[in-house]
Amino acid sequence: MPILKWLRRNLVVIAGLATLAYLILPNVVVMVFSFNKPNGRFNYSWTRFSTDAWQDPCGVADMCGSLSLSLQIALWATIGSTVLGAMIAFALVRYRFRARGAINSLIFLPMAMPEVVMAASLLTLFLNMGAQLGFWTILIAHIMFCLSFVVTAVKARVMSMDPRLEEAARDLYAGPVQTFLRVTLPIASPGIAAGALLAFALSFDDFIITNFNAGSTVTFPMFVWGSAQRGTPVQINVIGTAMFIIAVVVVTAGQFIANRRKNSAKA
Repeated sequence: MPILKWLRRNLVVIAGLATLAYLILPNVVVMVFSFNKPNGRFNYSWTRFSTDAWQDPCGVADMCGSLSLSLQIALWATIGSTVLGAMIAFALVRYRFRARGAINSLIFLPMAMPEVVMAASLLTLFLNMGAQLGFWTILIAHIMFCLSFVVTAVKARVMSMDPRLEEAARDLYAGPVQTFLRVTLPIASPGIAAGALLAFALSFDDFIITNFNAGSTVTFPMFVWGSAQRGTPVQINVIGTAMFIIAVVVVTAGQFIANRRKNSAKA
């Protein structure tokens, strides 16, 4: 039958589109309910269309403060984990040293370990050190678990690099610093950028590790969790929608720039 033949021929595309729709559906629900005006405290059922929450996204007390704190932590955690992760990735790929295999295995532990175990372990460490829980303990914890993801992303990129390009630069009398800045770093930059974006996303929305090590500090995910106990403000949906749109724009722009560079190189 023609329909069955068409289904067999397009089964992979259909499955991909269905999976994509399944992944995007929660974001669509959040986006729709950001224009809702509930009668009570809970924004769980559609009442009527309104743009009041978009006109006053900081209308809920302490919400924008917690959002600002999460963005600061995510930014510093991204910078710290990206710098350290890039250096570790280059060291693991380019150099041979003792315990290299063990370090390679240990790098993946934070990715494989349950978050609650990691959170409890970090809390025990901070308490034994006498550290005051707050901004700095959250930042240290975020850098620690983001590091593995950055190393993995950068390492994959560095392993695929052609060493002959760097050798050609040295043959043309480029120094080590000049070779790194003009050849190595531009080639590795897609992997570094991917690791940085992943680190930012992981840090911004982390709840379990943050909740264990935050003390009295309240980040945006913790604010959302606390608000859900009393009633979910529509402004939370507004912030979630804005973050989703920004992420889509960044990814689309990156893909557009990459395709443009590829087409320019072919031309």
